[in-house]
Amino acid sequence: MLPPLARRLAVARGDEPADLVVRGGSVFSAFTREWLDADVAIVDGHIAGLGEYEGREELDASRKWVVPGFVDAHMHLESSKLLPDEFARLVLPFGTTAVVADPHELANVLGTDGVHWLLDATADLALDVYFTASSCVPASKFESPRRAFTRGDIESLLRRRRVIGLAEMMNFPGVIAGDPAELEKLALARHVDGHAPGVVGARLNAYAAAGIQTDHESSTEQEGRERLRAGMWLLIREGSAARNLEALVPLLREFGPGRIAFCTDDREARHIAADGHINSMVRQAVAAGVPPEDALVAATLSPALCHGLDGHGAIAPGYRADVIVLDDLETFVPTTVLKDGRSLHATQRASVPEWVRHTVRIQGLDAFGLRVPWSGGRARIIGVIPGQIITESLVEEPTVHEGAAVADPLRDLAKIAVIERHLGTGRIGVGFVRGFGLERGALASSIAHDAHNIVVVGADDRSMVTAVSRLTRHGGGLVATDGLTVLAELPLPIAGLLSDAPRDEVVASSNALLDAAQSLGCRLVAPYQHLAFLALSVIPHLKLTDRGLVDVDRFELVSLEAT
Repeated sequence: MLPPLARRLAVARGDEPADLVVRGGSVFSAFTREWLDADVAIVDGHIAGLGEYEGREELDASRKWVVPGFVDAHMHLESSKLLPDEFARLVLPFGTTAVVADPHELANVLGTDGVHWLLDATADLALDVYFTASSCVPASKFESPRRAFTRGDIESLLRRRRVIGLAEMMNFPGVIAGDPAELEKLALARHVDGHAPGVVGARLNAYAAAGIQTDHESSTEQEGRERLRAGMWLLIREGSAARNLEALVPLLREFGPGRIAFCTDDREARHIAADGHINSMVRQAVAAGVPPEDALVAATLSPALCHGLDGHGAIAPGYRADVIVLDDLETFVPTTVLKDGRSLHATQRASVPEWVRHTVRIQGLDAFGLRVPWSGGRARIIGVIPGQIITESLVEEPTVHEGAAVADPLRDLAKIAVIERHLGTGRIGVGFVRGFGLERGALASSIAHDAHNIVVVGADDRSMVTAVSRLTRHGGGLVATDGLTVLAELPLPIAGLLSDAPRDEVVASSNALLDAAQSLGCRLVAPYQHLAFLALSVIPHLKLTDRGLVDVDRFELVSLEAT
């Protein structure tokens, strides 16, 4: 038996038969954006060559389109709420064969121990999972994770195999201002992902000059254009709450995919099950007038080049045999997915140690803890923008009852609270939000980016208390309540972020939660995603943490009472 490389070369020369030949299809060259009439010879999980080949097995791809496996340029595994093996089972049939994950959700709850566990849990998956080392735990000084990451924590992650660089640098005000602590982090890795919502002009120049190479937070064409001009990779995001493809696709039509790649960032399991994963972005882009070849490059070669993922993103000699067969270039639904040259196979169940559970530690909550005494005047109110995770900062008089500011469904004014859940401090931030449309009841979640404290929004305090109590009992999760009644729930006992149930059960519970939210009057497409991002203090403009309201533009805590 020849050594692996020698055998690959023998197959490439035509001296030895391939393990598998994909025959008769139109093969996409991501480098030249051509369609080639060629066989694809596969041996030992790699592409040996394109041309005329013989193999021990054949896959008939006649009248079909043969393309590389899709690569997600930036995402968070935890947003699916699935264990890694269940996530792999969900996305592989849609053609996603590699992802670049930032594990900062688990990092905020479980520290580096949680990230090392996730690295181990993804080691033997059919799906290739690459990681970036979480750079901002906490995301800002206004958030309360279990504990803050040190330089040593980040260095320990960067030493791990499959950790390719530094994760999204969310403290963009600190980077732009030249904060020594943030600059020290940037010196730890050559490859650094970005996070700079709304940053343009001289401030973007400073951010890019710091060596940050990507950004997935652009929500307008002008923001995207400036990132491309600054030499950054524009990662077009289409998550469950933040959906930016429609706004940014003109840039892909204008400039092509040379510095543009697709990512999902935060996409829920129910969204993936219903619409697909990266393949759905390719479908949407083509429907919006992007040539299929450009859309495919943005989903394959561009993310691989962006992150230096050698062997991914193309069907070419020496590359990984991650191959998708498509019936058409409109729906982009795979009929066959080969991972490392093999048909999809069962993935071993992830092992879940006991120490990753039982992470919700809060003191007893009652309606008095949510009371907002009010003597008059105007209040700062968070305004939700459908399809975006940026918010509006509104100022108006609240509704007052018996000396307290209260939720008012008739004005689409709900109360929101963020409750510290890691150390049992009893700290609670309370405010008001417009845009959920709640007529009654409450929605609560232990997913609250990025510190992942408990966040709850409601039309009345009793429903909010019921929701928080229910989450505490489960050790985390999502819940919808109406008064004392629990309408729907999804327990997330693993760090308050992940379910240990099969993906079909998670999808069913997620759909039930959406139905329950709609029955309460909520009109948002992804209410729990919006709720989770209302606690993230590095996304403009007004957010709420357990420490209070954060004016992200001024990067400071502000009073609920507007002056």
